[in-house]
Amino acid sequence: MPGMRKPVRAGALRPGPALTLVLALAGCMGGSGPDVTRSSFGAGYGPDQPASMTELRQAGQDAKQRSAIIDALLARQSILPPDGPYTEVAQAVTAANAGVARAELRVARLKAEAKSKNWLPKIGPSVSLTSLGAVAASILIEQTIFDGGARKAERAYSAADVEVAAASLAADANARVYEGLSLYIKTQQSLDYARLSEAAVTRMADYQRIVTIRADGGLSDRSEQRVIEQKTAEMRARFNDDRFNARQTLAELNAMSARSLDGIAGLQPLPPDGITPEPVAVLKTRAEGTRTLAEADILRAGYFPGVKAEAKLDDDGLLSGLSIGADNAFGFGTGAELQALNSTGDVVDRRIAKSAEDANRRIVSLQHDIATLQAREAEGATVLAQTEATLFTFTQQYKMGRRPLMELVGMFETFVAMQREQAGLKYEIALRRLEIARDRGVLVNGTQL
Repeated sequence: MPGMRKPVRAGALRPGPALTLVLALAGCMGGSGPDVTRSSFGAGYGPDQPASMTELRQAGQDAKQRSAIIDALLARQSILPPDGPYTEVAQAVTAANAGVARAELRVARLKAEAKSKNWLPKIGPSVSLTSLGAVAASILIEQTIFDGGARKAERAYSAADVEVAAASLAADANARVYEGLSLYIKTQQSLDYARLSEAAVTRMADYQRIVTIRADGGLSDRSEQRVIEQKTAEMRARFNDDRFNARQTLAELNAMSARSLDGIAGLQPLPPDGITPEPVAVLKTRAEGTRTLAEADILRAGYFPGVKAEAKLDDDGLLSGLSIGADNAFGFGTGAELQALNSTGDVVDRRIAKSAEDANRRIVSLQHDIATLQAREAEGATVLAQTEATLFTFTQQYKMGRRPLMELVGMFETFVAMQREQAGLKYEIALRRLEIARDRGVLVNGTQL
């Protein structure tokens, strides 16, 4: 070292320029600790938010290099119609979003911004109490000259962390819109069921009235009256269940919305699924893989020697020098540890392949369900029309005295069950289309994230 330090006399406090600089640097560090918890991140974000102000677009602009994952997320276009009940529901539930994933993206983006400057010198104050009771204040300056790529890997890790947070934001936003739309569709389904059940109860009550009159006149057995009364009670209970389910799902939908959605109704067609874009879960796995590789590079760099230039400024002057060392010491298991780190790439590739396979299998399964439901809907429409014609024939035969009432009631029950099943198919198809759109991340425009 270039010189000997002069000791500070016992019992004497010599703040001098070093202590002044310590206090100045401490003041530059910002406010007190509790301020860290005060944030407006949790505020909801609306779909009408300017695209230039969205967190995802800001993350893409902050990146030192273009991020293919963030660009892919920004390019996603919503398949929802530009207006109508679906859009109203999507806007209402999005506006009420607490924005946790959005806040996490902002935190990751700020961390990445901080890491992007990790190649600059580090300056920090130091105040210590000597064994003689004197206060020694100094400024420590450290500059990394060579670190085996550790800091570059740290920057890559932070950038990948932003991509993971961006994919999480897209998944969260699409999942929320899907949840709102699924509640809306289930509400419409229950209302449709309730309408059919109400009509069935009305007609069954008429059958009950007829059999009661016949039983009172001795033309029918009391057992027939009890059977029809039981069937009427079952249909009335189903009607009440349908109304309860509709009220419950609508209440849940309003609870997660920024405004009441009581006045909207109807289904809207959605375009069939294509082969693009890539599911959001796969994009997130790719980002996590990049982050894992960067983490492995950081750990690998710790086994190689690094060079740092250090300087210490205090009242006695400037002490400077070089330090050479490694973060991790070599041991008998170092070779195996390095081999494990070198195998990280293979693990990442396999995780991405597994994620893509799982996502594609799920989408193919949903597509198969849609095709099956559509076939059932087409066939069911024909069978339902035939059953309705048969019911009309039974009714005419009953009026002419050629068909007993119990046979007519049995045919009516069959018709009601088929009518209910047929009515529910279009809602099941709509829900599965929304599931595919959620997985692909096309329920929300990427520019609105």
